[in-house]
Amino acid sequence: MELRHLRYFQAVAQEGSFTRAAARLHIAQPPLSRQIRQLEEELGVTLLERGSRSLKLTEAGRFLLEQSLQLTARLDEVVQGTQRLGRTERGWFGIGFVPSSLYGFVPELIRRLREADPRVEVGLAEMTTLPQIEALKAGRIDMGIGRILFDDPAIERRVLMAEPLVAALPLQHPLARRRRVGIAQLAAQPFVLYPARPRPNYADHVLGLFRAAGYAPRVVQEANELQTAIGLVAAGLGVTVVPASVQRLHRVDVAHVPIDAASFVSPVILSYRKDDRSPFLADAVGLAVQLAGAEAVGTAPGAGLLAQ
Repeated sequence: MELRHLRYFQAVAQEGSFTRAAARLHIAQPPLSRQIRQLEEELGVTLLERGSRSLKLTEAGRFLLEQSLQLTARLDEVVQGTQRLGRTERGWFGIGFVPSSLYGFVPELIRRLREADPRVEVGLAEMTTLPQIEALKAGRIDMGIGRILFDDPAIERRVLMAEPLVAALPLQHPLARRRRVGIAQLAAQPFVLYPARPRPNYADHVLGLFRAAGYAPRVVQEANELQTAIGLVAAGLGVTVVPASVQRLHRVDVAHVPIDAASFVSPVILSYRKDDRSPFLADAVGLAVQLAGAEAVGTAPGAGLLAQ
């Protein structure tokens, strides 16, 4: 299947007529009809019901139209972004981040980097730690912010801080009124685990902490998103463990209780290519270290690197 096949099919589906679609595409009608036939033969399905007066999409045709429009729209965005960068000679700096990092210093880091240099466009991609490593090596991003340590000879990894973990409990749960909660008490509760995939991820880190203490939580539900996991906790399905910065959500239906174990922390890890000598990356790493340090000691970020 080639991109032109999708473009031709979209035109026919949207116009409801081979004649109008051919005029829109500036090609003759017979070649257009052949292209659509070839597409149907390649897919092994009928996309259009051809009547005497008008064309009608089959169920498969409606699905292909909806999905292909999303694909070509994204492709158009990529092309426009490439052209924009080429015309303005702007650089591009990609950051991959795990969602749970957005409750700490990372939003301030992103804001400062986006304002740092008008010649550099900062792109953002939500992804867990392992895909970050792959994206770094492929050049799709330039910096990753994750929570799981992986050794790779091509990647430099720097632990910025060790963030305490807290228990997230339904507001009416008996443990919600405690000043601290023990590992054994947590392990005895129904547990909501996140993210479910892709693995390994933060979920494996949490399970490893329990195993190291001699316990195994009873997982009753898995969720892919942090917000979903917290919503399930609020609904009373179980408890979970979240980074302390997540308390900034200020949910009134969930209680956050410190865990009585110094080992229950989650690292915030910065990753980048070892061979990347970009001055912008060097400044970004310095700023991340500065902001993470301020976060760790509970002070407001200073005005240091890239503040202007």
